[in-house]
Amino acid sequence: MQTEGLYYEYASGEPLRAEIREIRPLGEDRIALILDRTVFYPEGGGQSGDRGTIQGLPLLDVLEKDGEILHILSAGTGKNLLPGPAELILDTRRRRDFTVQHTAQHLLSGTILRLFGKPTVSMHLGEEVCTIDVDAPELTEENLIFLEEALADAFEGDAPVIIHLCPPERLEDFPLRKIPPRDEAVIRVVEIRGHDFSPCCGTHLERTGQIGALRILGAEKYKGMTRLSFIAGRRVIRDSRLLRQKGELVSRALKVPVAEISRGVLALLERAGQLERNLKAREEELAEYQARALLRELGEDGAPAGSRIIRLVFTDRDMEEAARIGRVALKLRGGIVLAASRRDFKFAALCGPKTWDLRALLQNAMTRCGGRGGGGGAFFQGVFPGTEELEAFLQALPAEAGPPGSP
Repeated sequence: MQTEGLYYEYASGEPLRAEIREIRPLGEDRIALILDRTVFYPEGGGQSGDRGTIQGLPLLDVLEKDGEILHILSAGTGKNLLPGPAELILDTRRRRDFTVQHTAQHLLSGTILRLFGKPTVSMHLGEEVCTIDVDAPELTEENLIFLEEALADAFEGDAPVIIHLCPPERLEDFPLRKIPPRDEAVIRVVEIRGHDFSPCCGTHLERTGQIGALRILGAEKYKGMTRLSFIAGRRVIRDSRLLRQKGELVSRALKVPVAEISRGVLALLERAGQLERNLKAREEELAEYQARALLRELGEDGAPAGSRIIRLVFTDRDMEEAARIGRVALKLRGGIVLAASRRDFKFAALCGPKTWDLRALLQNAMTRCGGRGGGGGAFFQGVFPGTEELEAFLQALPAEAGPPGSP
């Protein structure tokens, strides 16, 4: 069923009367309305479908499928709709935003082709950020700055955006940036005078000055190409406002002017790094003190390294701290040290390299007690479902491991 599309000419927020000709179920939770005419642009050409309301009900999406324009609503909210007259109200703010992003994308891609000779392979206009994939292995920071300045010149030049319909105009008269669709009776060519010619079915501004601004947010390698992320128009203003607000917050926290935030952050990171180094040194000192105290308590302080398994079991320490103390104990005594945390239901066993095979020594006992873990000959660790399983594992361990070189 053919729907008259008014979306190229109609961008007003004023209500428009239309006729609901068909209400079609679309899955379990959505319905599709077929109208006699519509102000809502259907998704296509990389641009999302419009939003707004039909009879006061929120429009979820607009799609074109098999020559029909489908207006998607929730089945729940639209359950009382009937064929007949309906009021359409376009979300003009969103329409304007996507029109700005789409026109900006044409200008961006055309400018990249003109400046660097690199074509745009694909594009996506997102709700927050837009992207284009450029057939170039890299665009440097200097390239991007030069590009933004060239775009600013184009905004200030306020070039007209002209729509050509082919036919009646001749498609071969235009130096198109990309290949047009082959099965369309009429090809719509968007010209940005002096900058770009591209076949496109999206909505566009009348002049480049209406874009206002474009900001390239980043460039990353993607499938042998370069993916550029960008925003345009009011999105740039919102982004700048948000960055300024965050900058002022950081400025107050660091007690430096906004222009000197980077210096303040670097100084803060240096202080934090020094504090972290000092803390690590104190942790190692404390771990050595605790390891010596535990070895004395177990009667292992100063004892020769033997085949006994020294068990350091902690009730109120996490596994990270338990393992730290275990490493120091191994350094002080040698042999085999097993540190366990009842809080985390975990253990870690350590020995000197090429002495015992801890995996062969501990794997079976750990598995029998419901634990899981792994490691190598000199380091093995595991975790249990709870305290009961951990205690059973500790009880199952032999007192000694046998002579070095044996499991």
